[in-house]
Amino acid sequence: MPAGRPTKYKGDESVAMVHDYITNFAQYDDMIPSVEGLSMVIGVAVSTLYLWKDEHEEFSEVLGQLQIAQRRELVNKGLDGTFNSNITKLVLTKHGYSDKQDTNVNATFNLSDEPTPDEWEEEHS
Repeated sequence: MPAGRPTKYKGDESVAMVHDYITNFAQYDDMIPSVEGLSMVIGVAVSTLYLWKDEHEEFSEVLGQLQIAQRRELVNKGLDGTFNSNITKLVLTKHGYSDKQDTNVNATFNLSDEPTPDEWEEEHS
């Protein structure tokens, strides 16, 4: 048996606490659901939540739902103007969103005086 403090993880009870937080995060004075807010509400460190995520599949699933709820709140409140757009974009980058544009330009240049194969063919047909 590993040494150390016994875990605070309680299976279905811990999963239910995450569901409660996702549903009621605003009642806990959070603007968006977050792992940090959840850790404060249930009284464990953020690192413990990530450890539980790695050790318990059902907790991993519900923590994923929390991340989806966070993205949803950010997108919806960013679009309706509730949240500052710059802050919304900043937080959404943590979820893989980006506002960069692909500006690659593909072009072919003939820098010699020699005709291209197409030009040569046109001239000699």
